[in-house]
Amino acid sequence: MSVLEGIPIDLSIVLGSTDLPIRQVLKMSRGAMIPLDSGHNDPTRVYVNNELVAEGKILVDGEYMSLEITRVIQRPS
Repeated sequence: MSVLEGIPIDLSIVLGSTDLPIRQVLKMSRGAMIPLDSGHNDPTRVYVNNELVAEGKILVDGEYMSLEITRVIQRPS
């Protein structure tokens, strides 16, 4: 086992985002639709510890979803 395997990270896969007033969130019920700031052709963003590290696209196969990485973000030198 590598020493790196025990280090926890926070991984987020972001389809899009939006700003909503809390009153609107409180009125939501099951099946509510939330519009996002991205379209179906826009890349999905991958963040590790709140830092953008990659972009990709969501793939759906029946009940399963996966993320295909299409671009790894280079860190500035």
